[in-house]
Order: sequence, then structure tokens, then C-alpha cells
Amino acid sequence: MTELAPSSVFETVESEVRSYCRAWPVVFERASGSRLYDEQGRPYLDFFAGAGSLNYGHNNPVLKRALLDYLADDGITHGLDMSTTAKRGFLEAFRSAVLEPRALPYKVMFPGPTGTNAVEAALKLARKATGRETVVSFTNAFHGMSLGSLAVTGNSAKRAGAGVTLPHATRMPFDHYFDGQVPDFLWFERLLQDPGSGLDHPAAVIVETVQGEGGINVARAEWLRALADLCRRHDMLLIVDDIQMGCGRTGDFFSFEEAGITPDIVTLSKSISGYGLPMALCLFRPELDLWEPGEHNGTFRGNNPAFVTATAALDAYWRDDALRERTLGRADRVERALLDLCGDDGRSGVAVRGRGLVWGLEFADGERAEAVCRRAFETGLLLETSGPHGEVVKLLPPLTATDDELDEGLGILARSVRHTA
Repeated sequence: MTELAPSSVFETVESEVRSYCRAWPVVFERASGSRLYDEQGRPYLDFFAGAGSLNYGHNNPVLKRALLDYLADDGITHGLDMSTTAKRGFLEAFRSAVLEPRALPYKVMFPGPTGTNAVEAALKLARKATGRETVVSFTNAFHGMSLGSLAVTGNSAKRAGAGVTLPHATRMPFDHYFDGQVPDFLWFERLLQDPGSGLDHPAAVIVETVQGEGGINVARAEWLRALADLCRRHDMLLIVDDIQMGCGRTGDFFSFEEAGITPDIVTLSKSISGYGLPMALCLFRPELDLWEPGEHNGTFRGNNPAFVTATAALDAYWRDDALRERTLGRADRVERALLDLCGDDGRSGVAVRGRGLVWGLEFADGERAEAVCRRAFETGLLLETSGPHGEVVKLLPPLTATDDELDEGLGILARSVRHTA
């Protein structure tokens, strides 16, 4: 492992806020497919995938060709929210490849190019549409780092970074939070029905179908259906944050498809551009399109190179079910490997959970999970931890990884777990 020199520019100039580079103390130089390479040429198999921003791998050749051709033709790179050929191409592809096959009527909004900006737009729109302020979120949720998104985030350390009170949000227990000992939504329903509960009538409920940063907590399809029903009965908008779990991560393009629900508002970012370029969407039912022109804007809400790669990704991977079927088939393969690993580990309390190609291996404490990730890095695999105590080793391989690469990564993980036992 090549460690950064203490006097490097990263140490002397860059802020202490830097994070991932502390876990992976090398200088990366290039990337292709499922691998990154440091400046010494050493390869690292990437089961981090840009925190879910690289579902189709690094420098995907189909997407790269589309981007290079666009730039070579002097295509517009910055256009605010002006109409461009690149935007038109994306909207037409998104409508025909994603919305129409699923009978989804959504309008498409381009907020700023980050996930947290999509969440901010969703929260603002829900409050504008209902005239109410309170938004309900769930234990261990993560929705972004700006103030509105932090208000509906559960992690206390991230919330503390705001430095101010984060109002107008109420937390409810996520699926499995009480280990099945309490009926689903008992507390939530009781508060909604009791005029003395102190809960102001919420504008909306925001939920992740799989909590990534929260520890790979998977909501059951029946729980999501019950939540959608609760929102309908109590006149609350349902927002699904699909920023990390959308774009095929759980198999279907949207992670909520398995439950058969249609949220009122959906947020997308991370892999929507397909190439790791900043891009975000806020989708909503047409009757919610109550925005005044420019009411939610931003200088970089029209990332035209991202439109180009996003269109190429939709055309390459979402015109048929091949990627979906491949992802679901590999989910069984990963689950079997992790369950076998837990049996070999011989340590009580190790748990496996996930869907599609997002999986978590939960240990009794964060120290061991961190040690597993550190050992994996030393032997050529990038992994990160998640969960409230960093106790979950999180797997996010590219959806385009080969079977051999998937087996290679699972093998490194298994050896890392045994090494730290």
C-alpha cells in the first residue's frame, strides 16, 4: 500500500473535512470498469462505486463515446435551464424507456445537480402543495447534508454539523426497528388520530426503501404498501428518496417497483447520469407542478454533458429487462456467499441483509467492520462502512461487474473477515 506523505498537498492544503481518502490513503490516477488504479499502477476492485454513482462502472465505453462525440461537436456544456438538444434527448429517452413502460405520469424537474438539492426541492414542493410544514422521516434515514435534508436525516453526528436547530421534522420507526414486536405504524397512526398528540398534520412522509447510510436496512414490500396506504388515508404526500437505490441498484429501475406503489414525489441523483457526472431529478405527479418560474433554480441545474451520458445509459441498459434480470440473479449469488461467510465466521451476531446489488454485513461493533474494510483495501478491494455505529460493511459493486469480478470481490471480503476474526 502506498501511503500519502505527511507533507503532501492533501495534508497541507485540503480541509480536515476530507473523509474517504483517510480510509484509502493512496492517490488514484485512472479507472476503468470495476477497477480504480493508483499512481503506482496498482488495481483496486471497486465495491463502492462512487457511493452508488457508478452503477455502470467507471468510464463505461458506451457512455464515454457519447460524451466524447458531444464534446468534440462543441455541444453545450453549461446552459442553466435553457432548452437544448441534450436535454430534449434525455427527456424523450426518460419518458420512453422509464416512465411510459411503468405507466408513471411524473413531471420531471431539474434542481441543482446533487441529491440533497433534489430532496430540498421535494420538501419545498410538498409544503407548497399542502400548506403544511411538518415532514415525517424515519429512524436511521439519510437524505443529504443541506439544512432541509439534514432535518429529515437521523444520524446525530451529521445533524450536529448544521450548527442550528433543524425544525419541522418528526421521526418515526423504520421497518424492523422494534424487531417485529410492535405492529407496523402503531405509533404513527395513534399520533395522527389523537388531537392531543402534539403532531402537526404532516405535509409529507419521506422514506428510503433501503437505507444505505443507515446500515442497509431493507423495508419489506408489505411495509411500504402499508405506508403508502397510511399516507393516502391521512392526506400526506409520499416522497421516496431513490437517490442511492434507484437506477437499477435493487433490480428494477426504481426501488419501489417491487412494492407496487406509486409515490407522489421521487428524488433521483447519483447514477442517473450514468457516468458519475453531477445530475439530479425531482419527479412528481402533474397536479403537484405548482412551481412559479424560477421559484427553485440554480446555476448548474442543466448539466448537458450529464444529459448526454444519462441518455446513453437509458438506451444501453433500460430498453429491455436484461440488466434487471442479471442484477436479480446476482443478488441470490451474493446472498448465498455472505450467508456462507457468516456461517464460517463463527461469531454470534453477524447478520446479512440487502436487495439486488446492495448488501450489508453487520458486525457486533464498528471496530471490526472498520478492520474488515481496512484489510480489504490492503488486499485490493474498496468497501465502506455504514450504520449508526459504522458496524455494517457495505457492498455496492457496479451492476456491470463481471461474474469473475463479483467472485473476486466476495473472495477478498471473505478472507478479510476471517483475517480479523
